[in-house]
Amino acid sequence: MNDQEKINAALKAVSFVTGGQIVGLGTGSTAYFAICEIGKMVREGLQIQAIPTSEATRQLAIEWQIPLADINTVQQIDITIDGADEFTRDLQLIKGGGGALLREKIVASITTTQIIIADGSKEVEQLGAFKVPIEVIPFAVNAVTKRLHLLKGNATLRHKNGNAFQTDQGNFILDVDFGLINAPAALAKELDHITGIVEHGLFIDLAAMVICGKGDALEIYEAAKK
Repeated sequence: MNDQEKINAALKAVSFVTGGQIVGLGTGSTAYFAICEIGKMVREGLQIQAIPTSEATRQLAIEWQIPLADINTVQQIDITIDGADEFTRDLQLIKGGGGALLREKIVASITTTQIIIADGSKEVEQLGAFKVPIEVIPFAVNAVTKRLHLLKGNATLRHKNGNAFQTDQGNFILDVDFGLINAPAALAKELDHITGIVEHGLFIDLAAMVICGKGDALEIYEAAKK
C-alpha cells in the first residue's frame, strides 16, 4: 500500500546525498527504501558514514555494508532522511510510530538538513489523528499518565506480543490521543516539562524539507528561510 509513493520519495531524497557526508538513517517502512538505495550507492563507490536511528536500522545498514559512525564522535550530521506518521505543510510532524522517536530526535537535533519522506496518506491539515507517541521511563508511567490527562491527553501504554513495548533504550511508550492539536509547538513545550517523559513524538521546526509521493508525482515542501 503506497509503496511506490514511498519509493519515489526515497529516490528523490537520496539524490541529495553526496560523497564525504555524515548521513542520518531513519527508521520505518519509508526510510527502509532510502537506506536500501543508499546501500546500492555505497556498493557503486559512494563514500559516506552513516548514523542509524534504531537497532533495526543499524542491522539493515550492516546488511548493505554502509559504513557506520559513532554519533558521539561527530559534531554534526550533514543530512538525515527519515519518515513521519503525520506532517503538515508547514513541516510540523508526528513521529514515533515505530518506537524510535528518541534517537530520531537526537539525530535530527544535530542534522543540518533533515529530509522527511512520506506517501500521500501522511499529509494532514492538522496534526493529531495519529496518536502522539511519548517515551517514558517505566517508573514514571502512572505519574506521566496523570499529568497527560490534565492536558486532555488520553494515554495508552503500547504493547507488543502481549507485553509492554520496550524501546531500544529500554523505556516504554505511551500513545496519547490529544484529538486534533491546535497548537503543536505549545503542546510540545508542555510535554518537555513533564518529569518522567524522556522524549515525545512532536517534531517542531526540525525538518528542512518534506518530499511526499502522490501517485506518480512528488510534492516537495520546504521550510521557510530564517
